[in-house]
Amino acid sequence: MNLGNVGDGNGNGSGAIEAIGRAAAAALHDELALSPKPGLVTFTSNGSHGDMDARTFMRSISSLRPYFVRIARLGANGAGFPELERAGIDAEARMLEATGGVNTHRGAIFLLGLLCASAGAIVVTHRRLTPESLRTTLIERWGDALQRRASRPSKLPGGIAARRLQLRSASEEAALGFPAVFEIAIPAMRSALRRGLSREHAQLDTLFHLMAALEDSNLAHRGGLDGLRFAQRAARRFIEIGGAADPDALARAEAIAADFEARRLSPGGSADMLAAVCWMRRIGALSAIDVAAVAAVADSADSADSADSADVAAVAAVVDVVPARLALP
Repeated sequence: MNLGNVGDGNGNGSGAIEAIGRAAAAALHDELALSPKPGLVTFTSNGSHGDMDARTFMRSISSLRPYFVRIARLGANGAGFPELERAGIDAEARMLEATGGVNTHRGAIFLLGLLCASAGAIVVTHRRLTPESLRTTLIERWGDALQRRASRPSKLPGGIAARRLQLRSASEEAALGFPAVFEIAIPAMRSALRRGLSREHAQLDTLFHLMAALEDSNLAHRGGLDGLRFAQRAARRFIEIGGAADPDALARAEAIAADFEARRLSPGGSADMLAAVCWMRRIGALSAIDVAAVAAVADSADSADSADSADVAAVAAVVDVVPARLALP
């Protein structure tokens, strides 16, 4: 099958597109499993949230799996932003149904959805999946539409807080190609891994780099500008002392978590961006894997279901699904 024909309405699809979508759901699981995580839900803590726990998140992730495959396929098929937006709205409705009305992943639906669409658009041309190609594709394909969306006043709590405090909104961040993801989170993750940190410690270090720099509208909504600045200062101190490489990193992260919970602070925007970097690792973008071999899976079979065992193994190797950990070692 030619990747250009994926998503034709007859149930056909490519192994690469399926892998992109599955990796997004798995990345949300990576983010959930990381612990300690100040103010955020983990398998062992509800963080600063009284209305959700890990079970709520797992139901949400399960409901979103089809969406990520769908939007990757839309990107591969050259869909415009209105189609992507409709898919996101549908996904949000399914999430709210699964969680009993609790917003667990609205930001991730937007961020990871756009990145999956970008990856789909790249895979269809058999180009290399890299952070640079993902960001360039996002801006070239949907940047103008995202700029127009950013000019519309948001009715969501985070968007309202961002406008009131004159912070960059999620839509503005998207229109710029998510600079916090590509200019802060990815360099932080790569640096941590080069220094020999475990994957989980690298994720923790990346989260704190995001918290230190991102003007997170979730923090602004919950704690106002004072709460946002408090969180940023705490994250900067964590990094200055040595970050996740410091021998006392976990104890310090737990102390910061206690401070966040006392103030009801939750850096949800940073968590979404961490999930985006976890997704890039899973699809091989951080190591600049050549997706031509993965794309060939779809070309060698009539559908993903009919791929032979070698093809299936190639796709599975890209996704690299691993068991979650309840806490860092």
